[in-house]
Order: sequence, then structure tokens, then C-alpha cells
Amino acid sequence: MTLPTRTLGTTGPRVFALGLGCMGMSALYGDADRTESIATVHAALEAGVTLLDTGDFYGMGHNELLIGEALRTAPAAHREQALTSVKFGALRGPDGAWSGYDGRPAAVRNFAAYSLQRLGVDHIDVYRIARLDPDVPIEETVGAIAELVEKGYVRHIGLSEVGAETIRRAAATAPIADLQIEYGLITRGIEREILPTVRELGISVTAYGVLSRGLISGHFSADRQLAANDFRAHSPRFQGENLRHNLTLVESLRKIAEQKGVSVAQIAVAWVLAQGEDIVPLVGARTRERLTESLGALDVVLDAGDLAAIEAAVPADAAAGERYAAAAMAHLDSER
Repeated sequence: MTLPTRTLGTTGPRVFALGLGCMGMSALYGDADRTESIATVHAALEAGVTLLDTGDFYGMGHNELLIGEALRTAPAAHREQALTSVKFGALRGPDGAWSGYDGRPAAVRNFAAYSLQRLGVDHIDVYRIARLDPDVPIEETVGAIAELVEKGYVRHIGLSEVGAETIRRAAATAPIADLQIEYGLITRGIEREILPTVRELGISVTAYGVLSRGLISGHFSADRQLAANDFRAHSPRFQGENLRHNLTLVESLRKIAEQKGVSVAQIAVAWVLAQGEDIVPLVGARTRERLTESLGALDVVLDAGDLAAIEAAVPADAAAGERYAAAAMAHLDSER
């Protein structure tokens, strides 16, 4: 059997058609089961998934240590096929508070050294600053990653949540393989300017939030109680009338999914897959059950009629509420 693969831009590697976003195994979505998390990473590798996405600030290093353990305990063949995508630059306090981003070249080298150690690898496959540091030109940050590429510590340069102008400046500095950014049925802002820009420059997209943090997974209900350490307890899209409105969109999508004989999550992931061979959805599965469901999206074929029906059920800009609270939105160069 030939596994479905896609290429990260014109300079990046071939990867499985879906990547595994590991953040939820360590932070922001309530408590997670470490044993199940590692089993889920192993199951993903067994299924052919190659791209494991993390950030050095997810759980203040916890997520990288978890992935490092999963890689050490995986069969050699699976470990060798794994590719690591790492975001850096977010500054945290002992209480977990966010205090900005650091893209200075010295900081880039420092962050990379710690990530290599925690992951237990000799190189990072795709390395990117999580958000633009407004005090450091992107050319300096990308230039520092390019130096790590020259020394063999990094294979490919990525970007995260930046706008079209920043993408062009970065690409003029060094080859960029990939842009990581939120994209899904109810988060389609990149279609206006960012997606055309990366396609012009031969840069791929790894799309996170394809299920909008579970909102359009088909498994979220209006009466669900969220833990205080769950990001969604404070996310605008999960509050009050916004949540009720957004769940009506999910029910419209559910009708289409049922007609296709698939789950809501599967049709939502399949929609992202259908948007182009240059887009690799990251699924944030924390359990083997949810991973299996997401992988089922690879078997969902959407024809023109299906896509039109989905578009009618969930039009662009139909979601109520911003994707982050105001303070976090202020750090998104992609929204400017």
C-alpha cells in the first residue's frame, strides 16, 4: 500500500498527508494521560504519520520531553521516519504567564540547544519562531535559523502565524519550507492574502486548528464543563451566544457527514485536505481513538457537490467570536 504524502514546500521533506499536533498532550486543554499520549504518538508512527509538531514552551518543555520519550521507545523503523517540527520564542513565567516573544539570534541558538537536548535528537527537521518578535526584524531571526541549518542542527526553516509581508521578507532571506497557521472550515482568513502569497513563493502550509480546538469535531456540547487550565474556557468562540451559534454550524455539517456515512471530524479534516496538496492538516489527537477517527478522513472523497454543500452549511466568516482573546490576537502578525 502506498501511503499518502505531501511535500513541505519546494525545499522541505515529504511527509504523511496528516501531521500530529502534540500540544494538547502537555498543555492548554486540561489534564492529559501521559501513557495514552505516548501510545498515541506510537500509533501515529505505526500508521505512517511522520510529522510530529511541538513547541518548546508547551508545558515549559514537557511536550518535547514527552515526544523524546515516545521516540526513544518506538521501534527503530518508526523512530527513523519521524520528523520534528518545533516552535520556539514564547517567553513564560513560573506561573505559566505569557510575557512576549524573543527572536534575537542569540536566543534562537539558545532555544535550539535546549530543544535538541529535550527531544534527544541531533537535528530538528522544521524550526520556526512561534510568533513574530516585534522588536527583532524577521530577517535576523530567519538568518539565525539559516546558520543552524548550515551547521546541521536544523534541516528546514518554517514560519508561524505571520502575514504576507513578513513571509516575503523571510523568503528573501533564506529558503522557507513551510508556514504553520490556523486554517479550517471556520477559520479561513488566510485565503484572502496569505495563502496566495505562500503559493506564489512555493511554501507549504501546516494547518493547525482544523477542528477549531474540538469545536467542530462533533464531540463538543454546549453544556460541557471545561477545566480552569483548559484554553477553551477563555476562548471567545466557546463563550455564551458565540458557542451556541457555532454549534449550530456543527449541526449543519453533521447532516452532510451523516449523508456521507462519516463523522463530523472526518468531513472537517477531509475539507482541509481537499483545499490543496500543499496543505498538511495537523490533528491534535490526544488519544488513539481520536487519532483513528482523524486518519479516517483520508478515505473521505469530497466531490464538487459535497464541497458546495459544506460551503453552504459553513460559509467563510460564519463563526462567532475571535479565535483568541484580545491580548493574544495582538501578537498575531497574520491578523494585521
